[in-house]
Amino acid sequence: MTRGSARTDRGKQSRAAILGAAAAMFAENGYRGTSLAAIASAVDLTQQGVLHYFPSKEALLLALLDEKYHEDGRLLLATMEHDGLDLLSALKSLVEHNAVVPDSVRLFSALTTESVSSNHPGHAYFVERYRKVRERLLSSLEVGQQLGHIRGDVDLEQLVQLIVAVMDGLQIQWLLDQRVDMVASFSLFAGLLSQVLGASRADGASNGHAGSRGQRRTAPDRSHR
Repeated sequence: MTRGSARTDRGKQSRAAILGAAAAMFAENGYRGTSLAAIASAVDLTQQGVLHYFPSKEALLLALLDEKYHEDGRLLLATMEHDGLDLLSALKSLVEHNAVVPDSVRLFSALTTESVSSNHPGHAYFVERYRKVRERLLSSLEVGQQLGHIRGDVDLEQLVQLIVAVMDGLQIQWLLDQRVDMVASFSLFAGLLSQVLGASRADGASNGHAGSRGQRRTAPDRSHR
């Protein structure tokens, strides 16, 4: 191994250690409650040492968000490849995954809550993240509705907001009290929702009322999303 490659490896290790310490501290104390000095101390570096890898605490946060949720983003996208009511089963699998990664969920919840403030450096990131999640969920449910698997009289945009609210709300309750079984609770929610959304339930009552929205149509091309 050359000196150059050895320095590169040490640099990667230091960067990873800084990100790991920042993740743990942001999850416990929030972004605003964590100092750069505390992060530096946790990895046996000076503040200038940390700033060598990340030019500011804000840059460190944004790098953490980009790296920490890259893998989660792939999982989320895979979940949303399921259409119609099958999406609810896929979301249950996502909840099951979250139940075994409490540190990641705690970090996400802490930073999301802080980012409600428009002057938080993570604000734009989480606004865009939620927008993309809602858009992808809506797209998946629209396929089910247009194929006739979901009632045509359901406002899918409002439904998407409800699903996201339930998932996030269960996570917060679970973080506060481990006796909360968010997997079982979401399974119950998904089962009830499937019963209510099923197109067959509305066939008799709303035949002719929902109009073309309730008719079976070809699934839309989602390649542009």
